[in-house]
Amino acid sequence: MTWSIVARDPSTGYLAVAVASRFFAVGCAVPHIRGRVGAVATQAFVNPLYGTDGLVMLGEGKAPDKIIAHLTSGDHGSPQRQMHLIDGSGRNAAYTGLKCIDWAGHLVDDNVSVAGNMLAGPQVIEKTLKAYHDLAKAPFAERLLGAMEAGEASGGDKRGKQSAALVIYRGEDYPWLRIHADDHADPLSELWRLYQVAQERYLHVAETMPTRDNPHGMIDRSEIDRKIAELEAERTAAGRSSASYATTAVPR
Repeated sequence: MTWSIVARDPSTGYLAVAVASRFFAVGCAVPHIRGRVGAVATQAFVNPLYGTDGLVMLGEGKAPDKIIAHLTSGDHGSPQRQMHLIDGSGRNAAYTGLKCIDWAGHLVDDNVSVAGNMLAGPQVIEKTLKAYHDLAKAPFAERLLGAMEAGEASGGDKRGKQSAALVIYRGEDYPWLRIHADDHADPLSELWRLYQVAQERYLHVAETMPTRDNPHGMIDRSEIDRKIAELEAERTAAGRSSASYATTAVPR
């Protein structure tokens, strides 16, 4: 029902999962991430415990292939399931059960894997992975979204479109960016819009949030406010409206 990409940016250590499906709210079930520890995607006949327990084992330092063997061996439903995961150092592995609905399969490469089931064909994950590599110079979020778009253009989920999600963690236990299109005619395009909205204000505010290295965060927000105002002025001068659907604030 789904295809996804699980990736680690080797230059920063950031971890991400991008996913799309002809299924409602796929972002609620598939991606599981913990900053600096690892990322897991559990899909097909989803077992959320693959995500939650997989992260615990990644935190204990277990190798991804050993985690897959442990989780699937204790699950009678494993032939209908699919998962892929990566740890904080880039070790990764993937599993596709023999009873997953065709087309189903996975590809594993350095710091990235792509897996899917109920797809139009193997070209979906092949094009997704190729685009991810081709977009190596793009920002991490745009690289992931562009890769998923390439998979969609190659057929995607053979049943159609409904939902998609992009989740990126930096070094913390909370996401740097988490956007979902839970029920949409063109969910990947909606993710692009949400990403544009995030760049207008949210991602700048995210820079002020406390981190492990700086538990106080950025207390003086004047620099962030200045940056947001500059971006808004540039957008207005160029005649571009906000990508947001929010109503205009009413002065009080």
